[in-house]
Amino acid sequence: MTSRLHTFANGAELAENLADAVAVALAAGIAARGKASLAVSGGSTPKTFFRTLSTRPLDWTKVIVTLVDERFVPADNPRSNHLLVAENLLRDAAADAVFLPLYQPVDDVEIAAAIASKEVAEIEPPFDVVILGMGNDGHTASFFPGGNNLERAIDPKTPRGIVTMEAQDAGEPRLTFTFASLEDARLLVLHIEGEAKKTVLDQALADGDERDMPIRAMLRRASTPVDIYWAP
Repeated sequence: MTSRLHTFANGAELAENLADAVAVALAAGIAARGKASLAVSGGSTPKTFFRTLSTRPLDWTKVIVTLVDERFVPADNPRSNHLLVAENLLRDAAADAVFLPLYQPVDDVEIAAAIASKEVAEIEPPFDVVILGMGNDGHTASFFPGGNNLERAIDPKTPRGIVTMEAQDAGEPRLTFTFASLEDARLLVLHIEGEAKKTVLDQALADGDERDMPIRAMLRRASTPVDIYWAP
């Protein structure tokens, strides 16, 4: 599958354009099916985009927001993607959105994944919008190089839902949607900023093993073209 690169002068311009594109896609979902779904990623990169999107005049009561992946930490932990989204996206107009977290307050991450899989199953596939990020190691979602569950997570035959992931560079155990859950989103976006990330992207677009740079799984095999939003 092809990818499409959209380049912007700076992060603020990118955030405005991406928020517009996402708002159009969510509004289309609401118009067509009475509801829409959005899966977002963590990290520092999307904060400005989240705040910009939160002001868009949608019927947010009909939008389900969830996370592409999450650390196995409570929602009040500073490393929680839940906290990041709560503070930066689920505010202003978007405070009315329905939020489905991945973290579950249980002792075992595998049990948490099973519970989360049942809860997110209420989201009718495919997602209207998926926003991916990318690490300097080429990971996306919690598809980490060397991850204990990587091959299962990126196998297209692994069903939709949540699986666990542990990897040397991941910190805490992770919960992540599978490749099959994300790859057919009606709008599939990779949001990256900075020259270093552009270099990683160029490496990912070159020949090489998906297990070394798991973002390649999305760039090569997603059934929806990946719209890459980048600013220096």
